[in-house]
Amino acid sequence: MSQPLPADRAIGAALAGTGLELAYDGRVVVHGAGLSLQKGQVTVLVGPNGSGKSTLLRSLARLHAPVAGSVVLADDAAPADGAPAPTLDALALHPKDFARRVTLLSQSRPTPAGVSVRDVVSYGRHPYRGRFGTGDADGRSVVERAMGLTGVAAMADRPVDELSGGELQRVWLATCLAQDTGVVLLDEPTTYLDLRYQVETLDLVRDLADVHGVAVGVVLHDLDQAAAVADRVVLLHSGVVRADGAPAEVLRGDLLTEVYGLRIDVHVDDAGRVRTQPVGRHTARLARPEPAPA
Repeated sequence: MSQPLPADRAIGAALAGTGLELAYDGRVVVHGAGLSLQKGQVTVLVGPNGSGKSTLLRSLARLHAPVAGSVVLADDAAPADGAPAPTLDALALHPKDFARRVTLLSQSRPTPAGVSVRDVVSYGRHPYRGRFGTGDADGRSVVERAMGLTGVAAMADRPVDELSGGELQRVWLATCLAQDTGVVLLDEPTTYLDLRYQVETLDLVRDLADVHGVAVGVVLHDLDQAAAVADRVVLLHSGVVRADGAPAEVLRGDLLTEVYGLRIDVHVDDAGRVRTQPVGRHTARLARPEPAPA
């Protein structure tokens, strides 16, 4: 059974889903899942392929309608007495109102032909513009800032269909940042990126939470990356939330071995970081330290 969402996490969450049943063609693939995203925290979803990570994230972004359950947003206006902000039914909000609060970097996006990087990043300002593209006084500066943060400012005038996969991934990330929301959802944001930009992207994710107070939800495959960037890790298996907590609580060897179906050794390095090591027939000798000489 899925673990219910603890009440203290639902209350005051920037975005929370409770009791979510999600289906494809009538077949339920996520069962009674609860997930909350808190301001100033990074929550990472991990699990094997087909476990429901991306589907659950997409449901919070209103791109996959739940069969059952609810999705709520904290209202922007917190009460003056310091009480938790009232919640809004996220599924009932007008699309523009929702888009001013939540943005999603999805795995698959069409690449527009002949459109410049700057213009693509400007797509993120759509929720703030009027019918004829007016009313967004801060738009230009926000777009420039987003391009600077993601390292694409130097290619601002290049057509996006001439970029590499890694460059294009950073452009789409800049588009998300230009949307300037309090909740950011990222579905495998390090895909196509080389090691340098993977590290820089994860640093940017931490900055969104630590510096800007954004509630961040991320799907990652790399368990070590999850341990490094997350305040909380949510482990899914066969559409069920198996564990939800601090990285050291969730990324345990016994639990990961059960969920992934192969032995995964876990240790904490000298810097206090959780490290994982999948062990197969040909990697077993790499996972076990050689005995010390007598």
